[in-house]
Amino acid sequence: MPVISRLASIILRVAEIAFAAVVAGIIGHYLSQVHHSNVDVDWWGQSRWIYTEVIAGLSILLGLIWLIPFSSGFFSWPLDIIISLAWFAAFGVLVDTIRHLPCGSIWHWRFRGESMCGRWKAAEAFSFLSAILWLVSAIVGIWFTFRVRHNTVDGTRRRRWGRSAV
Repeated sequence: MPVISRLASIILRVAEIAFAAVVAGIIGHYLSQVHHSNVDVDWWGQSRWIYTEVIAGLSILLGLIWLIPFSSGFFSWPLDIIISLAWFAAFGVLVDTIRHLPCGSIWHWRFRGESMCGRWKAAEAFSFLSAILWLVSAIVGIWFTFRVRHNTVDGTRRRRWGRSAV
């Protein structure tokens, strides 16, 4: 069974990196356009985009670090939960912003064309999917942690606090 959990973890990490890269690319393109425009920018008003960009960057970094297949990567599930919650917050921020735009329902994810709504909806969708993936990754880590904690290499149960059966 450890092979299945390792493969699942690697697949989840690659997907987390890919989804974070999509969100980072969309939001980064927007921030670049705002920065290069001739309009005086209120960066405090852009804080929701900066927050989302930071979460995407952290997700890419942590996903790459935890992609290295060591068993200690499974014990990072508390941070996986924190990153998942941060992604849910980013999703909420994007939903709050998009609902003020003339883009239709927040759950109608249409990505076709070069429209602004399509880009924002893609960022919204991939932030939600990234939050779900980080949560699933945490669940895999919890499962692996408690399975390893109760079993030893030879398949017998370990005693708590190092006590022997004698």
